[in-house]
Amino acid sequence: MALDGIFLHCLQREIADGAVGDRVDKIHQPTKEEIVLTLRGRSGAKKLLLSCRPDSARVHFTDYAPENPAKPPMFTMLLRKLLQGARLDDVTQPGLERVLELHFTGTNELGDRVTYRLVIEILSRYANILLLDGNGKIIDCIRRMTGETGNRRLLPGVDYTLPPPQDKLNILTEDLDTITHRLQTCGATGAKAVQSTLLGVSPIICREVEQGLTLEQLRTYALAPSPTVVLDGVPKDFAFTPIHQYGDLLECRSFDSPSALLDFFFYERVRLARIKSRSADLFHHLTTLQERAVRKAENRRQELLDCADKDKYRIYGDLITSNQYALEKGAPFYDLENYYEPGTMVRIPADPALSPSANAQKYYKDYRKKQVAEQKLTGFIAQAEAEAAYLDSVLDALSRSSTDAEISAIRAELTAGGYLRHRGKEKPAKALKPLEYQTVDGFHILVGRNNVMNDKLTLKTAAGEDYWFHTQDTPGCHVVLVTAGRAPSESALHDAAVLAAYNSKARASSNVPVDYTRVKFVKKPAGAKPGRVIYTDYKTIFVTPTREETERMIQLG
Repeated sequence: MALDGIFLHCLQREIADGAVGDRVDKIHQPTKEEIVLTLRGRSGAKKLLLSCRPDSARVHFTDYAPENPAKPPMFTMLLRKLLQGARLDDVTQPGLERVLELHFTGTNELGDRVTYRLVIEILSRYANILLLDGNGKIIDCIRRMTGETGNRRLLPGVDYTLPPPQDKLNILTEDLDTITHRLQTCGATGAKAVQSTLLGVSPIICREVEQGLTLEQLRTYALAPSPTVVLDGVPKDFAFTPIHQYGDLLECRSFDSPSALLDFFFYERVRLARIKSRSADLFHHLTTLQERAVRKAENRRQELLDCADKDKYRIYGDLITSNQYALEKGAPFYDLENYYEPGTMVRIPADPALSPSANAQKYYKDYRKKQVAEQKLTGFIAQAEAEAAYLDSVLDALSRSSTDAEISAIRAELTAGGYLRHRGKEKPAKALKPLEYQTVDGFHILVGRNNVMNDKLTLKTAAGEDYWFHTQDTPGCHVVLVTAGRAPSESALHDAAVLAAYNSKARASSNVPVDYTRVKFVKKPAGAKPGRVIYTDYKTIFVTPTREETERMIQLG
């Protein structure tokens, strides 16, 4: 993932078209490596974000307003002193280098016209934001460099110099025949040849060229971009062209402008990272509880094996009782005919200190002890298995949570169930609604997001004649196909099954069995955990959930 030179060229044109002539209204520095300029002009106010964070260096218009520190940093104070009220005259990019220069005209304390350049260098770990005077001298910069390690000297009072140029060709100015010749003679092939030949292209663009994007098309998109994000659950990469190299494996989403793309891309990455961080402790806690429940069930099953021979003790007691008048005290064992298996003899160990009757009672006592243990262990195993299955279902819901509200709802469910402690005064979890889809033939499908919502959806919201769907023997959401008095079409049944599989632990599997039945045949056992139901009169449909299948439906909420 990289903001390449051509993408920056697209941003240069967008910012120039949208902000040249505007004046600097406000300047904030929400973090050490981010500057937000509020520009105001005839079209109103707009925010321009400049970031020199090594992992997310960029410049673009933004709709988000990050929180600012109570005390502005010194660099912010300097920018406010020199750029507040200044007019943005131009936005330039040297060649296709990853450097953008914002040219401002303002007035000094004497009222004289002065010019400044605010430069952002998008150079990975050397990314920087610099303020230059009209003569190109550095007034100050966010990341000062002494030049001792071979890098440029970037210090106040030093003449600013651009990063060293690359010996590559510019797709916007170079003849295409010249580029083709260089590609053929550079000593590399495929994407590597493109990377070593063309200026301002990232690896994802090089792979697109390798797979068929022509140089003419590349030039066209550089002048009229089609901003595209690649998503693999989270934003993965982006480019100024459509992306075809992933086929149907990953989602590709287009945007109206380069700024809109970057605003979405980095906001989503930060948001999802925050959610992942917030849910990490919860995921660890649930995993520990689930593994403990699985071990408990397995240990009880091992103990249950000791009860498998309980009937032997009852038979020993019966045989001794039937023959007690022929037996004498003091014998270490009794050889008796086993009338439970006619024609066979059995040797029964005996306690010489006990009478035959007492030995029989001892065996009956051992039998009853094992019988009671078997009954209790069977109940313990069922309880532990139900516990493990429930926690597995919560883990599944947590893995699909993509908002703070969804995580809060899961925390509330676990707190109510005694799996989490109350954390003092907390805001009540925001009420969530089921996900809602509409099939191509007009049926509505509701999808629960967690166990509590699953119960409410199936047992309270859905009508008895609606259809209920759930993956077979796999944690997942309850899905309801709303019939509204109509007979569901085969395609609607298929779509609901796809949503059930897609919103389950089997999302990445093929030929997933999904059971479905009328809601009236779904019941909740007394005392069952949230989300746990039993059902009858069902049919099974096999589906392979894919993102493309779900996108055929209209998501309403």
